[in-house]
Amino acid sequence: MTQKLADMIRINTEVQYIEEQSDPAEERYVFAYTITIENIGAQAAQLKSRYWLISDTNGKETEVSGDGVIGKQPVIKPDGKFVYTSGAVVETPVATMQGHYTMQLLEDDSQFDVEIPVFRLAQPNILN
Repeated sequence: MTQKLADMIRINTEVQYIEEQSDPAEERYVFAYTITIENIGAQAAQLKSRYWLISDTNGKETEVSGDGVIGKQPVIKPDGKFVYTSGAVVETPVATMQGHYTMQLLEDDSQFDVEIPVFRLAQPNILN
């Protein structure tokens, strides 16, 4: 049942390197990421919490968790979507992020996790 519920939410990610806020000499690389959370199911769901694992190429791992995203716990109706932009600061020019959102159905209060597939934070042209 949980897997079926998780399938009702589709996650899309886009990443942008923020050069003007980054300082490679100080091992500071700033990225903005935009997440689109789309409800392709038949029931409204509320995003209750988030969990992120950020890993850099030095082997440093940072865990981030908390209620909602950007101070909100949005309700996403069927065929609806919620888009937000947030940021991450890492110490290497390449890192990864992955995690999950905990969602709750409004109909019966059941909760389920939706995996956020791993995505790369990379300074432009660093991987060429």
